[in-house]
Amino acid sequence: MSLTLLDPDLPVFPNPGQAATDPDGLLAVGGNLQPETLLSAYNQGIFPWYNQNDPIMWWSPSERCVIQPQRLHISRSLKKYMARGKFAISRNSAFVEVINACANRENGDETWITSDMIEAYTQLHQLGHAHSLEVWDGDSLIGGIYGLEIGRIFCGESMFSRAKNGSKIALVYLCQHMINRGFKLLDCQLVNPHLMSMGAESIPRNTFLSMLYNYRDQKKSWC
Repeated sequence: MSLTLLDPDLPVFPNPGQAATDPDGLLAVGGNLQPETLLSAYNQGIFPWYNQNDPIMWWSPSERCVIQPQRLHISRSLKKYMARGKFAISRNSAFVEVINACANRENGDETWITSDMIEAYTQLHQLGHAHSLEVWDGDSLIGGIYGLEIGRIFCGESMFSRAKNGSKIALVYLCQHMINRGFKLLDCQLVNPHLMSMGAESIPRNTFLSMLYNYRDQKKSWC
């Protein structure tokens, strides 16, 4: 099946079921990162993921990594660590700092969060669609996570850690907040061992899309 090339001004996404099998989930190339384009994509179970200097690539993998907030696994060691620490948690107080920290991880790993992506998601944040959760040790930002709300689903984009367990603490408090606000599912997009160790599961694309279509119009307040 040929890859869909999106119009740069008026992109229309194909059915996610048309995504390639190799590489798994690649659905379309091109388009733009305007707020309406991103919101349309996420409402259809599609997300952008590409490297600097590459064209915009849109994905809907055959297996989706998700976390049901109430099923998050918190290890004994993490519980003890959190009990000993005096961390402050905030939401939407440092979105730009969080997304930039995710893009510039101190371990030197390259990330897919380009300058255009930072600009696009910051704009979504300003419009009230994208949110962040921050973990503080005093005045130091030691961990955080950001993503996008689609109805009762939170689409987690990336998280970072500048101190021991910083990103894990952010994930714990994110899931607690989601439960409190009535959110049903944390979309983690791609499977990775770190998330699976904390209770994430891999579900087929069709299962994820059914949940998305059920929850996307059930608006919930983030704050």
